[in-house]
Amino acid sequence: MIPYGRQMIDEDDIRAVVEVLRSDFLTQGPMVPRFEQGIAAYCGVPYVVAVNSATSALHLACLALDVGPGDTVWTSPNTFVASANCARYCGAGVDFVDIDPATYNMSPEALAEKLERAAAVGALPKVVIPVHFAGTPCDMARIGELSRRYGFRVIEDASHAIGARYGNSVIGDCRFSDIVVFSFHPVKIITTAEGGAATTRSEELARRMRLLRTHGITREPGQLRRKAEGAWYYEQNCLGFNFRMTDLHAALGISQLRRVDEWVERRHRIAARYDEMLHGLPLILPIRPKDRRSALHLYIVQVDSLRAVVDRRSLFERLRAAGIGVNVHYIPVHTQPDFEALGFHSGQFPQAELYYSRCLSLPMYPGLTEEDLSSVGRAVKAALS
Repeated sequence: MIPYGRQMIDEDDIRAVVEVLRSDFLTQGPMVPRFEQGIAAYCGVPYVVAVNSATSALHLACLALDVGPGDTVWTSPNTFVASANCARYCGAGVDFVDIDPATYNMSPEALAEKLERAAAVGALPKVVIPVHFAGTPCDMARIGELSRRYGFRVIEDASHAIGARYGNSVIGDCRFSDIVVFSFHPVKIITTAEGGAATTRSEELARRMRLLRTHGITREPGQLRRKAEGAWYYEQNCLGFNFRMTDLHAALGISQLRRVDEWVERRHRIAARYDEMLHGLPLILPIRPKDRRSALHLYIVQVDSLRAVVDRRSLFERLRAAGIGVNVHYIPVHTQPDFEALGFHSGQFPQAELYYSRCLSLPMYPGLTEEDLSSVGRAVKAALS
């Protein structure tokens, strides 16, 4: 089976992890700060907080921005549930903004309309979380302008998008947002096995996230509320979590980070090959806006119901039977049973629901060979016939 996504691990990665295994520190050693420094240098941002998952990073980002009961956070319905759950972890409400049918990202027009309605009734969001779906950046300049007009904060969920560009801005530089979150799950652009990170330009937001990452405990002299009793002394100054990244994970991340641009370039070559092979078939192929460069975490097609003789489910099952590990990204969050219990229902965000009914993710990772790509192309053509 050719999977839809897969990590790339080489001997340098293995050596980096083995070196940590042979060192004095498996966790809370020097590798996490080094990984954070590497991401900071790559993104051109002063502060990075590495954690054990992007879900944890989203949670910490919301807490750092004082999201809590009585607040509402808006995000995209076309995302993994973590983009919405992070608000609920803080006791806040959640709502959604429908997607742009071309990019599959949060629609700036839908956001502007919803904000205008919310302002009229005093129900503006505390935070908006645009998701750079499949690695393609959202229209952050427009979202940033709306944040200034209406006063909400912005967390970019860039779990799919390390290595992406928006105009002359690197995703992660926080040019249009307060915090940007990355994921390093094995199917993402680079991996730490499990892990995530939050970038910010705010020293205070970074301090809050670091404190919350480690049980709310600090040893920093300037943050202690009492006089230190000795070198062992520490204080828990707030209720935090154990969201730390280990040195093993960070060492893998440091090794992987050197290949971000190489692997994104390879993903673009794969996407161009798919574009060529699938042209003319009854599929809607993904677009890549000229004003931004996608990290191409996913290559997603939609079944063109007006031209295709099979539906998405049939195509999925035929391709799986042929050894092509296609997948579906994502079931709209608001249609999940847990969210329906909150009052959401099908029909509320029609563009996201239409997209979901037709979408299919083809294999996309740098290790795909020309033979693999040809196999995918032949299988798609056969399955559509």
